[in-house]
Amino acid sequence: MIDGLIFDKDGTLFDFRISWGQWAAGFIASVATGPEHAARLGRSIGFDPQTQAFAPDSPVIAATAADIAAALAPHLPGRTVADLTAMIDETAGSAPMSEAVPLLPLLTALRAQGLKLGLATNDSEVPARQHLAAHGITDCFDFIAGYDSGHGAKPGPGMCLAFAGGLGLDPARVAMVGDSRHDLEAGRAAGMRTVAVLTGVAGQADLAPHADVVLPDIGAIPDWLSSLRS
Repeated sequence: MIDGLIFDKDGTLFDFRISWGQWAAGFIASVATGPEHAARLGRSIGFDPQTQAFAPDSPVIAATAADIAAALAPHLPGRTVADLTAMIDETAGSAPMSEAVPLLPLLTALRAQGLKLGLATNDSEVPARQHLAAHGITDCFDFIAGYDSGHGAKPGPGMCLAFAGGLGLDPARVAMVGDSRHDLEAGRAAGMRTVAVLTGVAGQADLAPHADVVLPDIGAIPDWLSSLRS
């Protein structure tokens, strides 16, 4: 019933709070002129540098590097959105990603079932590939796209449709797996099943109306697939 899975990256493959809290705190510290300025920059992107907590509507959660840069730019005179986007991409590639579950054995097992695997992230493609390579899982994916890969950003369906079309899959037999409404809306717009996971910032109540199933993390996917077959 399912021939392919396309995953979001941040909050899905990797635990969002652990991974991106450290990066956001470090990035703000590198451009802020002092604690008050750092707090103001944090508020502009829905982030508290002291607690490393994200607001539910933080652009860091599901938006693009350019969106984050646009939110920061008014508070950083002399820096352009283009400059800040480049800085975000450069530093994001070395962000310390924390696996939501052990990824290599899970992805290897899914591929062994004959499933095609894709990645669709609103991160830029270059740092996304750096994160996958750092965890030794690049070769697990048949398709990798960021918002700047030419297929558009989520919640648009472009990346999902490019995955299905490029691999000859029927979108109705593909599941989009993500931790945000952007992910789930992209999957539904592409005609795919939608699987929500709770390793991001959004809770079950936020995600359930947009998902066919809500799982604690991607480690529960094999059992979900087995339930579909039975």
